[in-house]
Amino acid sequence: MSADARWADLLPRLLSAAGLIVVGLGAVWAGGLVFAAALWVLGGLMIWELTRMIAPHAPAAATRLGALASGVLAATWFLPAIFLIPMVLAVALVGAGQLGRERACFVVGAAGILLACQMAGMLRVEGGLALFLWLVGVVVISDVAGYFAGRIIGGPKFWPRISPKKTWSGTIAGWIGASIVGLAFSGPSGLGQALVPLSVLVALAGQMGDLSESALKRRLGVKDSSGLIPGHGGVLDRFDAMLAAALLGGFLHVAGLLPGAT
Repeated sequence: MSADARWADLLPRLLSAAGLIVVGLGAVWAGGLVFAAALWVLGGLMIWELTRMIAPHAPAAATRLGALASGVLAATWFLPAIFLIPMVLAVALVGAGQLGRERACFVVGAAGILLACQMAGMLRVEGGLALFLWLVGVVVISDVAGYFAGRIIGGPKFWPRISPKKTWSGTIAGWIGASIVGLAFSGPSGLGQALVPLSVLVALAGQMGDLSESALKRRLGVKDSSGLIPGHGGVLDRFDAMLAAALLGGFLHVAGLLPGAT
């Protein structure tokens, strides 16, 4: 691969990333209903993308399911936690019933997306701003470190059958970047240096989320989940790692392994 081809997508990626960072950090900083509304929109868009990938000739179904997902996320924000799992499963099963193929993929994917959105909301509300910024920082820095290390160093592929571009050098660089983020946040979060190994664990979860979406796209024969974000593909392409990290972070928080409200 030539040097020009290797870096051809860098400018649109950087411009899109800058826009996402500004909007995303604004929503995270605001918290409350502003952040919640951002999650409702993102969740609906990702369900829309998932449906379109599985059933590209059913755009109306994708729109309906995306709207339903946003509505359910909004409703569960105000309802007791006992309603969360039944309502998430309802969306997943209703959606699967409208698809002619890959129904199991839709159920697992839709449930994962919606639960991750709720976990992200819980972490922001109960964990506080510093803890959520740590989670975002781990995902972003591990992704950026992996991107540049993979292109500069290269080397053996991490899992070529699923994601031909990912290398071991990029994966390890991501873990190192996550460790640095954990060290930087160990004081503000109140968890101390125990946050460093947890950061590596969250980075690994993010990488597995990325690989899972790559495997799904390969199975469905699509390159990107959509074209909504120039240089990145779709919303699901950009937030796949964050979904997995939020799921793990939420479970760690519920288990008492992360600090409580700050």
